[in-house]
Amino acid sequence: MTWIEALILGLLQGLTEFLPVSSSGHLELGGALFGLHDPHEFFAFNILVHGATFLSVVVVFRHDILALLINFFRFRWNPDMRFALLLLASAVPTGIVGLLFEHQIERIFEGRVLFVGFMLLITATLLFLTRFSPPDRKEVGLKSALLIGIAQTLAILPGISRSGATISTALYLGIERRQAVRFSFLMVLIPIFGANFLKLMNMSPAGEADPVNVLPLVIGTVTAFLAGLAACSWMLRIVRKGKIEYFSIYCVIIGLTAIIAASL
Repeated sequence: MTWIEALILGLLQGLTEFLPVSSSGHLELGGALFGLHDPHEFFAFNILVHGATFLSVVVVFRHDILALLINFFRFRWNPDMRFALLLLASAVPTGIVGLLFEHQIERIFEGRVLFVGFMLLITATLLFLTRFSPPDRKEVGLKSALLIGIAQTLAILPGISRSGATISTALYLGIERRQAVRFSFLMVLIPIFGANFLKLMNMSPAGEADPVNVLPLVIGTVTAFLAGLAACSWMLRIVRKGKIEYFSIYCVIIGLTAIIAASL
């Protein structure tokens, strides 16, 4: 991977992690376009740029995260402790699948352009159907947290948008829009932190990355972080205005393009 490829892929990851268009799908399409054939290197890059977007969420939601941590460790029942426990509950489905099927998940990231194309069409359908979601008046509860967590687990598949799946599911359940987007963005912190922690634990003492490849990794990570800051703030405004379904048009265009390209 060259530094310019890492720059473009990092930009794709940062911009699309929070927009409901599937960052993993765009990374797969970008990797296929650049002819990146090493699944282990690309999977490591995928983990690192997701870690960068983890940091961008921390920056954007720093006040919320600090309040949640302070009130959680007071060990007294309060709204912030309840919200934090629901975030933990939402991570259970993803954690189980990630631990049990780690190697199978890694094999998914092998430039399957046709598969990504069809998954993007599914994302488009999920986004479009939010037009018919019930009035958003409810708060997140245990049942809804688990259902949203299952939606996040399905987003392991490249082409299924994580934010699109989780926010759409929350809206289908009648969750208030502001709480839906807040819950969706904060719930991603736990699985991303866990994935990066496991990746670091599995690295050899000398590290997995060849020194020649360090610069592209750094460039991709920094780019993903900066792009993630912009996209996260933008997405917050978009969802609150109720315009998430318009991204379905983009997903259809990219999905059909990927399917046609893979079929040629």
